[in-house]
Amino acid sequence: MVSDEINLSAKPSSSFRLRNDSLNAVRLRRVFDLFDRNGDGELTAEEIASALDRLGLGGEQSEIVSAVSSFVPEGRTGLLFEDFERLHRSFGDSLFGGADVEASSEETDQEDMKEAFKVFDEDGDGFISAAELQSVLSKLGIAEAKSMARIKEMISSVDQNADGRVDFSEFKVMMQGIAVQM
Repeated sequence: MVSDEINLSAKPSSSFRLRNDSLNAVRLRRVFDLFDRNGDGELTAEEIASALDRLGLGGEQSEIVSAVSSFVPEGRTGLLFEDFERLHRSFGDSLFGGADVEASSEETDQEDMKEAFKVFDEDGDGFISAAELQSVLSKLGIAEAKSMARIKEMISSVDQNADGRVDFSEFKVMMQGIAVQM
Protein backbone atom coordinates (compact mmCIF):
# COMPACT_ATOMS: atom_id res chain seq x y z
CA MET A 1 0.00 0.00 0.00
CA VAL A 2 1.35 3.45 -0.96
CA SER A 3 1.42 6.16 1.67
CA ASP A 4 -0.36 9.44 0.97
CA GLU A 5 2.58 11.51 2.16
CA ILE A 6 6.24 11.72 1.32
CA ASN A 7 8.21 10.38 4.26
CA LEU A 8 11.54 12.20 4.24
CA SER A 9 12.64 10.46 7.42
CA ALA A 10 12.52 7.02 5.76
CA LYS A 11 15.78 5.64 4.42
CA PRO A 12 15.95 6.80 0.78
CA SER A 13 16.59 4.45 -2.09
CA SER A 14 20.23 4.07 -3.04
CA SER A 15 19.37 5.46 -6.46
CA PHE A 16 17.91 8.75 -5.16
CA ARG A 17 21.25 10.34 -5.80
CA LEU A 18 22.95 8.77 -8.76
CA ARG A 19 26.70 8.55 -8.83
CA ASN A 20 27.04 8.93 -12.59
CA ASP A 21 26.74 12.69 -13.22
CA SER A 22 25.84 12.45 -16.91
CA LEU A 23 23.17 9.80 -16.28
CA ASN A 24 21.86 11.81 -13.35
CA ALA A 25 21.58 14.95 -15.50
CA VAL A 26 19.70 13.07 -18.23
CA ARG A 27 17.29 11.54 -15.75
CA LEU A 28 16.73 14.80 -13.90
CA ARG A 29 16.04 16.60 -17.18
CA ARG A 30 13.53 13.91 -18.14
CA VAL A 31 11.80 14.30 -14.77
CA PHE A 32 11.68 18.09 -15.24
CA ASP A 33 10.19 17.73 -18.73
CA LEU A 34 7.62 15.18 -17.53
CA PHE A 35 6.55 17.39 -14.63
CA ASP A 36 6.32 20.47 -16.88
CA ARG A 37 2.76 19.70 -18.01
CA ASN A 38 2.24 22.87 -20.05
CA GLY A 39 5.72 22.75 -21.63
CA ASP A 40 6.60 26.34 -20.76
CA GLY A 41 10.05 25.45 -19.40
CA GLU A 42 9.07 26.40 -15.87
CA LEU A 43 7.85 24.13 -13.08
CA THR A 44 5.31 25.56 -10.69
CA ALA A 45 4.74 24.14 -7.24
CA GLU A 46 1.34 22.99 -8.45
CA GLU A 47 2.89 21.03 -11.34
CA ILE A 48 5.31 19.36 -8.95
CA ALA A 49 2.53 18.56 -6.46
CA SER A 50 0.35 17.16 -9.26
CA ALA A 51 3.16 14.98 -10.61
CA LEU A 52 4.02 13.65 -7.15
CA ASP A 53 0.34 12.89 -6.57
CA ARG A 54 0.08 10.98 -9.88
CA LEU A 55 3.08 8.91 -8.80
CA GLY A 56 1.42 8.11 -5.49
CA LEU A 57 3.86 10.31 -3.60
CA GLY A 58 1.54 13.23 -2.97
CA GLY A 59 2.09 15.12 0.22
CA GLU A 60 0.48 18.13 1.83
CA GLN A 61 0.21 20.70 -1.00
CA SER A 62 1.03 23.62 1.32
CA GLU A 63 4.29 21.90 2.36
CA ILE A 64 5.25 21.24 -1.26
CA VAL A 65 4.44 24.83 -2.25
CA SER A 66 6.52 26.11 0.68
CA ALA A 67 9.51 23.91 -0.16
CA VAL A 68 9.43 24.74 -3.86
CA SER A 69 8.77 28.47 -3.39
CA SER A 70 12.05 28.97 -1.59
CA PHE A 71 13.84 27.95 -4.81
CA VAL A 72 11.79 30.15 -7.17
CA PRO A 73 13.75 33.31 -8.04
CA GLU A 74 12.04 36.63 -7.42
CA GLY A 75 9.92 37.76 -10.34
CA ARG A 76 9.15 34.24 -11.63
CA THR A 77 6.25 31.90 -10.99
CA GLY A 78 8.17 28.65 -11.21
CA LEU A 79 11.49 26.86 -11.39
CA LEU A 80 13.70 26.80 -14.45
CA PHE A 81 15.69 23.59 -14.91
CA GLU A 82 18.70 25.07 -13.10
CA ASP A 83 16.47 25.95 -10.12
CA PHE A 84 15.01 22.43 -10.18
CA GLU A 85 18.58 21.03 -10.05
CA ARG A 86 19.28 23.15 -6.96
CA LEU A 87 16.05 21.91 -5.35
CA HIS A 88 16.99 18.29 -6.14
CA ARG A 89 20.53 18.79 -4.82
CA SER A 90 19.20 20.41 -1.65
CA PHE A 91 16.85 17.52 -0.90
CA GLY A 92 19.66 15.08 -1.66
CA ASP A 93 22.03 16.92 0.65
CA SER A 94 19.47 17.00 3.47
CA LEU A 95 18.77 13.29 3.08
CA PHE A 96 22.36 12.15 2.61
CA GLY A 97 24.28 14.69 4.71
CA GLY A 98 26.10 16.69 2.06
CA ALA A 99 27.57 16.39 -1.37
CA ASP A 100 30.21 13.79 -0.57
CA VAL A 101 28.92 11.46 -3.24
CA GLU A 102 30.94 8.29 -3.63
CA ALA A 103 32.94 7.85 -6.81
CA SER A 104 31.23 6.33 -9.82
CA SER A 105 31.85 2.67 -10.37
CA GLU A 106 30.38 -0.12 -12.40
CA GLU A 107 28.84 -1.63 -9.28
CA THR A 108 27.01 1.53 -8.19
CA ASP A 109 25.88 2.25 -11.75
CA GLN A 110 24.55 -1.31 -11.93
CA GLU A 111 22.59 -0.77 -8.70
CA ASP A 112 21.15 2.48 -10.08
CA MET A 113 20.04 0.64 -13.21
CA LYS A 114 18.40 -2.08 -11.12
CA GLU A 115 16.47 0.50 -9.10
CA ALA A 116 15.30 2.25 -12.28
CA PHE A 117 14.29 -1.10 -13.82
CA LYS A 118 12.20 -1.95 -10.74
CA VAL A 119 10.09 1.16 -11.29
CA PHE A 120 8.90 -0.24 -14.62
CA ASP A 121 8.85 -3.94 -13.67
CA GLU A 122 5.73 -3.55 -11.54
CA ASP A 123 5.06 -7.27 -11.05
CA GLY A 124 8.72 -8.07 -10.30
CA ASP A 125 9.00 -10.85 -12.88
CA GLY A 126 12.24 -9.51 -14.36
CA PHE A 127 10.63 -8.13 -17.53
CA ILE A 128 8.95 -4.90 -18.59
CA SER A 129 5.81 -5.75 -20.50
CA ALA A 130 3.86 -3.38 -22.73
CA ALA A 131 1.15 -3.18 -20.04
CA GLU A 132 3.71 -2.25 -17.36
CA LEU A 133 5.30 0.40 -19.56
CA GLN A 134 1.86 1.78 -20.36
CA SER A 135 0.97 1.86 -16.66
CA VAL A 136 4.09 3.79 -15.62
CA LEU A 137 3.84 6.24 -18.52
CA SER A 138 0.15 6.80 -17.70
CA LYS A 139 1.01 7.57 -14.07
CA LEU A 140 3.48 10.15 -15.36
CA GLY A 141 0.80 11.66 -17.59
CA ILE A 142 2.62 10.92 -20.84
CA ALA A 143 0.26 11.17 -23.82
CA GLU A 144 1.93 8.27 -25.66
CA ALA A 145 0.62 5.94 -22.94
CA LYS A 146 -2.84 6.13 -24.49
CA SER A 147 -1.72 4.22 -27.59
CA MET A 148 -0.87 0.56 -27.06
CA ALA A 149 0.53 0.52 -30.61
CA ARG A 150 3.01 3.26 -29.64
CA ILE A 151 3.88 1.39 -26.43
CA LYS A 152 4.59 -1.80 -28.39
CA GLU A 153 6.71 0.23 -30.81
CA MET A 154 8.76 1.54 -27.86
CA ILE A 155 9.22 -2.01 -26.57
CA SER A 156 10.26 -3.37 -29.96
CA SER A 157 12.83 -0.60 -30.42
CA VAL A 158 14.88 -2.07 -27.51
CA ASP A 159 13.67 -5.69 -27.53
CA GLN A 160 16.79 -7.41 -28.91
CA ASN A 161 15.47 -10.97 -28.62
CA ALA A 162 11.99 -10.09 -30.00
CA ASP A 163 10.06 -11.66 -27.12
CA GLY A 164 7.74 -8.65 -26.78
CA ARG A 165 9.15 -7.45 -23.48
CA VAL A 166 12.26 -5.78 -22.13
CA ASP A 167 14.61 -7.68 -19.83
CA PHE A 168 17.24 -6.06 -17.63
CA SER A 169 20.09 -6.40 -20.15
CA GLU A 170 17.97 -4.74 -22.87
CA PHE A 171 16.98 -2.00 -20.41
CA LYS A 172 20.65 -1.41 -19.55
CA VAL A 173 21.59 -1.05 -23.22
CA MET A 174 18.75 1.43 -23.69
CA MET A 175 19.76 3.51 -20.63
CA GLN A 176 23.43 3.54 -21.61
CA GLY A 177 22.42 4.77 -25.05
CA ILE A 178 20.51 7.64 -23.46
CA ALA A 179 23.54 8.70 -21.40
CA VAL A 180 25.80 8.65 -24.46
CA GLN A 181 23.42 10.79 -26.55
CA MET A 182 23.63 13.69 -24.10
